[in-house]
Amino acid sequence: MPENTDLIREIESQKALMVAVSTGGPRIQDTNDEYKDRRLRIKAALLRKDLEDPNPYSDLWAWYGKWSSGDLPSYQSRREYLSELFQPLLDKLNIEEIERPSEPTFEETGWPKVDRGVDGIRMALETAKSEVDYQTVGLHCRETLISLAKAVHNPLTHSPSDGVEPSPTDAYRMLDGYFSNELSGKSAEALRRHAKASLQLANDIQHRRTASFRDAALGAEATRTVVNIVAIISGKRDPKVDEPSQSDDEF
Repeated sequence: MPENTDLIREIESQKALMVAVSTGGPRIQDTNDEYKDRRLRIKAALLRKDLEDPNPYSDLWAWYGKWSSGDLPSYQSRREYLSELFQPLLDKLNIEEIERPSEPTFEETGWPKVDRGVDGIRMALETAKSEVDYQTVGLHCRETLISLAKAVHNPLTHSPSDGVEPSPTDAYRMLDGYFSNELSGKSAEALRRHAKASLQLANDIQHRRTASFRDAALGAEATRTVVNIVAIISGKRDPKVDEPSQSDDEF
């Protein structure tokens, strides 16, 4: 479901309830708890997005005090007031939803640690707001690539291009050797370059001392690209291939 859809629906429901109770609809005492519970959900969701709730009324009795004071004498004036109160926020959320690129679906690889790692990257990026958070995304990327490398690297056949024996946590050299071997030959040159470029980007961003949202997002996308390429090469994306599953302890 789109990120803002639930929040937009909650705000519109709150607005509709405020209109209803102020235009001859349900009694406040019957709907006040619903209003207050929804208000807390809205405020919490907006806080996560660094947005303020434009609704100043803590409960429906406070809203009653506003409309009964004489400022909003007619039903029409109350509807117009609430539209002016909520519409700028609704417009902003709707524009965000239109402009936000759709998140591509990630198909699980069948390597448990890798799949958990990709999911961890996604969740960390969604909640990241500070430099420390963005660096944490990079750590998730690093651990995911290590798990991926351990799942496919064969030290007997996957020698890295620089000839240096990789350590158990040297995902870059293990995957570099994997691509060099599994994508060998002139016909695979373009794909080999693409795979290694994605790996290089993911590796470089992880080691930056400062981190921004752009760094974290690019690192996440590069890591996911490497995971997908390896999954395709290894046959994990081919429904005809039925490989024996590896236990989590193997990598």
